Amino acid sequence: MFKVIKKENKARRCEFETVHGTVSTPAFMNVATSAAIKGGLSSEDLENINCQVMLCNTYHLHVRPGDEIVRDMGGLHTFTDWKKPILTDSGGFQVFSLAKLNQITEEGVTFNSHVDGRKIFMGPEESMRIQSNLASTIAMAFDECVENPCKREYAEESCKRTLRWLERCKAEMERLNSLPETINKNQLLFGINQGCTYDDLRIEHMKEIVKLDCDGYAVGGLAVGEPKEDMYRIISAVEPFMPENKPRYLMGVGTPGNILEAVSRGIDLFDCVMPSRNARHGQLFTKKGIININNAKYSLDSSPIDDECSCPVCSRYSRSYIRHLLKSNEILGMRLAVIHNLYFYNNLLCEIRNAIENGSFEEYKNEYCVKLDTRI
Repeated sequence: MFKVIKKENKARRCEFETVHGTVSTPAFMNVATSAAIKGGLSSEDLENINCQVMLCNTYHLHVRPGDEIVRDMGGLHTFTDWKKPILTDSGGFQVFSLAKLNQITEEGVTFNSHVDGRKIFMGPEESMRIQSNLASTIAMAFDECVENPCKREYAEESCKRTLRWLERCKAEMERLNSLPETINKNQLLFGINQGCTYDDLRIEHMKEIVKLDCDGYAVGGLAVGEPKEDMYRIISAVEPFMPENKPRYLMGVGTPGNILEAVSRGIDLFDCVMPSRNARHGQLFTKKGIININNAKYSLDSSPIDDECSCPVCSRYSRSYIRHLLKSNEILGMRLAVIHNLYFYNNLLCEIRNAIENGSFEEYKNEYCVKLDTRI
């Protein structure tokens, strides 16, 4: 199911086989929160920009249109016409970040919907049932996302709760995958490591969740405002305790520089809304750095967004035209900008894979780590 093909120090070039196809890692998962990429991209567009994995959100799809509707439509793959792997986030982050009022108990969390205010209860079993209805390739365990920074005493109790919740998630998934009516009986489960920025809590929690033999492991609760140096330190601390033969996922990360640093520390999978969100506001990635296409200096610029890019946008349209579309609030402007940024990210990860294979990753990282995150 998972094979390490080549390593350069901690950086790993791997193949991850799933029921919906093989993922070459390191890989960036394109975020389609409500089963759509914001900016008007279709599943066909994702294929054209070399996306390998689409990421959807359990909480949002439970609220709208309802996971039962998605189930009755044949699951997310049929619903979206996306044939490759899909990862569904458990909804835990949204429960704790979007809900104005929530009540945490051992059973789960009661909170108010951000759409209509109705009371919703979600716990490990509910999250697994929703994700089973969505029939994603990979389901994330339901975890508690605490504030960062967080008092050590609470972080320690939260880690214990998240471990107990993971045990329940695993038991419920095994039950669901055994049912004849389940759409994807090969759904995989990833456990999530928590512990804020306390190295010892992170390490102990990783040791405990590894005992449950999940299909993969994620590092959660980072990239939420803490200094990036803390994030890199935590990754380095927990990496030795993550199984060599399982995929490793850093949730919610990040910039190209973040990704390069995390790959160098042994991470395989990434996701982030930033490239698509920033694209809609005119912040575009190039091999020379980040440009703001809204700047007046691009109004008469006939060159592509990035003259080193071969995406469908750069092969046809000028900076001048894309700037005009965005300044005019034309939907096409957002669509073209998002296509470019997501292509850039997918291509970046392809270049990283190639660099690891030919033993030049450190050289590649040293050339681009700072440059790609620099605003021009």
